[in-house]
Amino acid sequence: MKFLRLFVPLCLAVLAGCAGTPQKQTQAAATPAPTPNLQRYVATDTSRTVDLTRPPVDAWDRIRRGFAIPNLDTPLVQQWTDYYAAHPDYVQRMASRAGKYLYYIVDEVNRRGLPTELALLPFVESAYDPGAYSRSKAAGLWQFIPSTGEHFNLKQDWWRDQRRDPIASTNAALDYLEYLFEFQGDWYLALASYNWGEGAVRRAMDRNAAGGQPTDYLSLDMPDETRNYVPKLQAIKNIVANPQKYAVALPPVDNAPYFATITKTRDIDVELAARLAEMPLDEFKALNPSFNRPIILGEHQPTLILPLDRVSVFNANLEAYKGDLSSWKVYRARRGESYAAIAKRFGITESRLREINGISSRRRKAVAQTLLVPGKPAGGVRLASLEEPAGMDTPSPAAPRAGRAAPNARSHLIRRGETLFGLAKRYGTTVDALRALNNIKGSQLKVGSRLRIPGTGVRG
Repeated sequence: MKFLRLFVPLCLAVLAGCAGTPQKQTQAAATPAPTPNLQRYVATDTSRTVDLTRPPVDAWDRIRRGFAIPNLDTPLVQQWTDYYAAHPDYVQRMASRAGKYLYYIVDEVNRRGLPTELALLPFVESAYDPGAYSRSKAAGLWQFIPSTGEHFNLKQDWWRDQRRDPIASTNAALDYLEYLFEFQGDWYLALASYNWGEGAVRRAMDRNAAGGQPTDYLSLDMPDETRNYVPKLQAIKNIVANPQKYAVALPPVDNAPYFATITKTRDIDVELAARLAEMPLDEFKALNPSFNRPIILGEHQPTLILPLDRVSVFNANLEAYKGDLSSWKVYRARRGESYAAIAKRFGITESRLREINGISSRRRKAVAQTLLVPGKPAGGVRLASLEEPAGMDTPSPAAPRAGRAAPNARSHLIRRGETLFGLAKRYGTTVDALRALNNIKGSQLKVGSRLRIPGTGVRG
């Protein structure tokens, strides 16, 4: 026991002496890597209790429930939040465009188990415009440059550019973002890599590490565009998380599919496809912006995207349609043929041939190339909506006079978001005429009801 009383203090003295002995080389070798400035990352707003017994109210609510990336709290974030809050009309326009695609994107994000902040990224990339095209030749909702698009199997040729396809580009973008997160191990570095390139971000991290500097997102020396990139996304997230706080009215977006798809195996004109779906051409193109030409080639087995309530209309009209589906022909030009001779052969002007095919006026003769030329005009379309709606109580029409067709009872099925003004413009009539024919007092339209269209012999 006496020996132990002497031994224990002796050991303590030795250990104390070791701790106080300078060991410069050992300390240098054991210096930990620089750590990020963690107070700039705030998780409180993304860590929330979610009532899973209650389904999401709408798509925006579903997005809020899936926030999983810690918030950034920096002056640059505040600057962009203030900017968007000061331009509510701009945010609303972006959000209105997003309504067509949001459910599909959020559903795919959820299916992969990714943070729903990623569904807001097209706000920053393209203002949710699938036709957006940048100076660096990036295209579509997710702004793929040509080389990255090719790497993720997005077809880009004379006929189509799948970087503008809402479905194909979304799947490619989420594939890329998943890879970047696995590569970088941090969502902010992954997002910076999406904008700047993973190689550039990794080199910036290596430079900081070599200089003994932190290697987190906020500590890197980045181009201005990348430095503003995540703060912009955070600002959009702030607005979506609490639109009332920033006096921004987000348009209603149902937590339900907006569109469905149809695969085609025959050539069809873009304009005819829109007519068969009974959609305005610009609305059809907004859902199908990947097609570069006025004809959609069946050999590509393309996917047509239609609003959910247009699919049955399209199929019914297609089944009843008797004419050619395409009014265009494909001509394989031989090297050296003059464009003037080709235009003359097909009965069009040379300027029209150049316009159709995007041929520069400086080029006089063809190379071995594919050209579109007008063929047989497409026939008329007897639309499904011109049929008498089931259950409509109208008197039997009198027998028509010889040489005159009996009038059709034309009606329009009202969809969410449609207005009297928009429908009047679409059908070439007036708001007053629609009100008078349908006995409408104000401007409210009931979704799912039928609106009678003037000029078809139908009386209210």
